[in-house]
Amino acid sequence: MSVEKMYAGFLGEWQLEPARSHFGQGEAPVAGGYTISESREGLVFVISWQDGEGKDHSFSFTGIPDGEARPFAGDDLIDSMSVSAPTESELTSRAFYKGRELMTAKRVLMEDGAVMEITQSVLLPDGSQPANLARYRRKLHS
Repeated sequence: MSVEKMYAGFLGEWQLEPARSHFGQGEAPVAGGYTISESREGLVFVISWQDGEGKDHSFSFTGIPDGEARPFAGDDLIDSMSVSAPTESELTSRAFYKGRELMTAKRVLMEDGAVMEITQSVLLPDGSQPANLARYRRKLHS
């Protein structure tokens, strides 16, 4: 497998397993999905979830998986982001503001690529680092 495709095992659609996830920050979703695909601009990440009141939410971003921080339009929260694939079973994104790393989302493949666990941690101004662990199962299409 070429270096450019170290992330290939992450491509596809994933379904959140809420009962096997742990949220130390924010409200835990009751359902959700995660899609990772390729485009000319890099990898496209689309995250969708449903909150406890039944309201749907989504967020998406694009990143080139070479580890280089690039400008990101995140208002006053994030001004650059990097995506890296150090191994075939890890895909990590990092968010920065004025050069300071504020958030890390580490995706790890498990169970022969059938499960993806994402540990997202945020560095808060008081130095604390709450984290969420979201577990997703690969959606199989018939």
